[in-house]
Amino acid sequence: MWSIGRAWIPLVVLLAFGLVLPSTAQEPKSSVREVANVTGTVERIDRFTRLLTLRMEQNVTQTVSVAPEIKLFDQLKTGDRVTVRVVEEVIVAVRPGLKPNIPVDTTADAQARAATPQGDTQVQQQLKAVVTVEQIDPRMQTVVYQTGDNRRIIRQVADPRLLDGLKPGDVIEITYTRQRAIELQRR
Repeated sequence: MWSIGRAWIPLVVLLAFGLVLPSTAQEPKSSVREVANVTGTVERIDRFTRLLTLRMEQNVTQTVSVAPEIKLFDQLKTGDRVTVRVVEEVIVAVRPGLKPNIPVDTTADAQARAATPQGDTQVQQQLKAVVTVEQIDPRMQTVVYQTGDNRRIIRQVADPRLLDGLKPGDVIEITYTRQRAIELQRR
């Protein structure tokens, strides 16, 4: 019969848990999707900032930033009818060592990292937040999380792969990036 001294019991228990519990580290998950496909009439063009203001139905205007590689922007004039496509990216990463916080605007840093040699960037806006997962409903594609200021938020997730491997109690970092218009077509 095996005899284990009392000093070894905590070590054996810790080793057993280490072998049974899955690692909390995992690769960040990313999802890119189209968020706007806007058609309207060009009302205003700011060539310096590359902002395009469109007038849509019901007299609603929408201003979008257009990436420098979209050459059609330079040919547009007021009154042209166009369609603009904008995308967003969401990255979810488990970060057990971080403390939950409120969303932080990291746009300037993201723009600096994504800048081309000409100083242009695709990033229009970027926000980051660290939150604690409370509930996940894969069937309804929803997640409930708590922010650093103790708000409880429920979100529907467009890409269910972002929920894979997450569980209540996980501390995650969410990075939301909205990019400039990536496609522009004359109608």
